[in-house]
Amino acid sequence: MALYVWMPQPVPDLSVAGLRIVKAVGDTGSVTAAATALGYSQPAVSQQIRRLETRLGMAVVERVGRRMRLTEAGRILARHATSITTALGAVAGELADLGGGRIGTVRLVGFPSASPTILPRLMRRLAASDPGLSLTYVEAEPPEAVAAVRADRADIALTFSHPGDGTDAHGDSIRGLDARRIGAEDLLLVLPDGHARSTEDVVDLRALADDDWIAGCPRCRSHLLDSCERAGFAPRIRFETDNVAAVEQLVAQGVGVATLPRLAVASFPLVAGVITRPLASRDRRDLHAVSARGAAGVPAVATVLSHLAAAVGDMTAPGPEVPAAK
Repeated sequence: MALYVWMPQPVPDLSVAGLRIVKAVGDTGSVTAAATALGYSQPAVSQQIRRLETRLGMAVVERVGRRMRLTEAGRILARHATSITTALGAVAGELADLGGGRIGTVRLVGFPSASPTILPRLMRRLAASDPGLSLTYVEAEPPEAVAAVRADRADIALTFSHPGDGTDAHGDSIRGLDARRIGAEDLLLVLPDGHARSTEDVVDLRALADDDWIAGCPRCRSHLLDSCERAGFAPRIRFETDNVAAVEQLVAQGVGVATLPRLAVASFPLVAGVITRPLASRDRRDLHAVSARGAAGVPAVATVLSHLAAAVGDMTAPGPEVPAAK
């Protein structure tokens, strides 16, 4: 009688860098674009791919016309890349904690008005409590920030959403990721000094139905339309710009009125001739930290998430409204 003994197959020698590169090639369709997305040189990416294929004994990418696409082996690697790199990050973080300190690099992506407000406070907190932990930062609007986490180009995305908006796609975009609400910021009404409503402590949106409006980024414009619809009117939008300074200058010149998030107003001194007032609706936008599923188990990521929530709290607590600059 023959005796058959099952022997486990050797596990391929995989590297985190190799996995990330394969996924980036699949996402972008070229080695050059993958190198740009990951911050590597094109020769370094090509070398990593050749090394990985040698270890596996099979191709992971193939050229089709002018584009590169993943082979079946490449698609398997790309499908598991995020979960594998997250798990390895958790292992490395726990070992670092065991050794006496949090170390590593956490990649953060955040929306523009967080850059001069939340980011400096976050970095100050990290420098004081976890000097072995480094932070990289890229500025991007929420859809691009969430996409960066999904593609493993970032560990954390700092995003915002407008609760109650029928057109806010934030809920769908974060499906399959971990998202936590870490705060909220008020939306403030921005008026020219001397406006009929400028002396009121709190302004009802319905009182501005006959005013011209200046709208912001596409998501902010969508929220303005939803808010005004709930108030019973359609805003007459004269200009659209996502430049906060331009919004304030247009308001100062009497072109229209606008709403801005508190963080945007706090980004730089209010221009002369402009004041802000709270809305009677207490309108706000929620702030979220979005990460890959299980990434909060990585000690370095968990540390940044904790400090990020504290920095958000520092900046979004309601304060006195800002009078016009003289």
